[in-house]
Amino acid sequence: MKNKFFKIFLVFFTFTFMACDDELNDLQPFVEVNPDDFFGSVSSFQNGVDGIYSQLWNYYSNPGSGLQSIPDIISDNVIQAQSGRRSNDDYYDYRYVPTTGGAIALYWSEAYEAINAANILIRNIDKLPEGDDKDNILGQALGARAWAHFDLARIYGPIPTQSAGANGELGVVYIKTEDGDTGDPFAQPARETIGSNYAEIIDDLERASQLIGSDNGEGRLNRNGVFGLLSRVYLYNGDYQLAIDAANEVTTDLASADDLPGVYTDSNNSGIVIELSVNTSSEANFNNVGVLFSQSNADNDILEFVIDFDFFNSVSTTDVRRDVMQFVGNNNGVEYNAVKKFLGEEGQINGRVDIKVLRAAEVLLNKAEAQFELNQQAAALATLNELRATRYTPFTAGTETGQALEDAIQFERRVELSFEGHRFFDLKRRGEAIERSNNGDVIDGTGTPPEVLTIEPGNFRFLFPIPQAELNANTVIAEQQNPGY
Repeated sequence: MKNKFFKIFLVFFTFTFMACDDELNDLQPFVEVNPDDFFGSVSSFQNGVDGIYSQLWNYYSNPGSGLQSIPDIISDNVIQAQSGRRSNDDYYDYRYVPTTGGAIALYWSEAYEAINAANILIRNIDKLPEGDDKDNILGQALGARAWAHFDLARIYGPIPTQSAGANGELGVVYIKTEDGDTGDPFAQPARETIGSNYAEIIDDLERASQLIGSDNGEGRLNRNGVFGLLSRVYLYNGDYQLAIDAANEVTTDLASADDLPGVYTDSNNSGIVIELSVNTSSEANFNNVGVLFSQSNADNDILEFVIDFDFFNSVSTTDVRRDVMQFVGNNNGVEYNAVKKFLGEEGQINGRVDIKVLRAAEVLLNKAEAQFELNQQAAALATLNELRATRYTPFTAGTETGQALEDAIQFERRVELSFEGHRFFDLKRRGEAIERSNNGDVIDGTGTPPEVLTIEPGNFRFLFPIPQAELNANTVIAEQQNPGY
């Protein structure tokens, strides 16, 4: 990234992925223009916001390094299939360094491009007349800016709840250019503390929550999405009552047991709070997010990562999520517990599906965990049972208390959000070790086990390194590389 922070660039605002239907018609990117001169109408501003979502899509759905999948690959939910291409070896085996290709540089560059696009909109917002349209555009831009900064902060910095001193440790640079300020294109800003980052993220989201509309169409942020993000960010920040309050503002219903399988084939949007939508009508504009886990040819399933044997077998046969998670993959007669989520739309195995960024189930689990942390155990159990009632057939209400209740909340979180980009961050924010089983990759637990079984809490691998391109461009940040790299 060539000093990406304050680089005012010529933006290709595409909104290929953002509309009320997946099947978009005749949407073309804007020609290359100076973005500060472009904005003048509500539609031009909304097109600009859609360009921000496009940048978010780029790093969530990248078929080699997407944030939808890498956090599961570097945790304990999957095992590398030896019959696959051995993609993402350096991440799976914790060998990543500042020059490693893929996720490290991708997340940094694409997130800051999304932030730059948001700042251009925010800087120009007063070109719109006062009213609901202006508020809604500004709310989306603020929400997206916070979202991208949050991803950067949790990837490259510590999480406030992981240790008592985490708030004083280095986070990332929070970029805000507002009120007509175009910024210094030659600036080399320093990393801020993680405490400062979270204060800025929360401020942007809280502002967005007062401005944004309730229904902006599929693939766009709305009021539910902003409060859903707040429930997550407050949980990461240890603001447990605020996490509960934000969760209570989300009105999206849980996906039912009948609807849940179709969520992952894009047959329905049940329980979706935030998604990034794929344009299935244009071959030029999609990423096959599911290929990080599996591919196929005419004869075999080419599996990259498969479900950990112990993890899969911990999921009850009465749990509807068991069949949502897994299919039996076969490669040259060898069977595997293959990842079914994101396999493709109904009848497809191309990995091309929408990104489920945040679902009502996560919001409910955020609430249950926050209630437990505040010692509201009866309330936490009731919230957890609300989720479990939609996932188990037959359902028997749980009666756990104390450590058993905490374990149950975390188990349901692991199962519910599996392969959706949460597991690594959940272990990190709770200060827990990554502890992989010593089982192999084959369906019965035989085969080749992981090379690295344990990453202890506090290990430097819980922070990604600042990418080398940024170190080269910014001499200040070059002196602030994360420890261990």
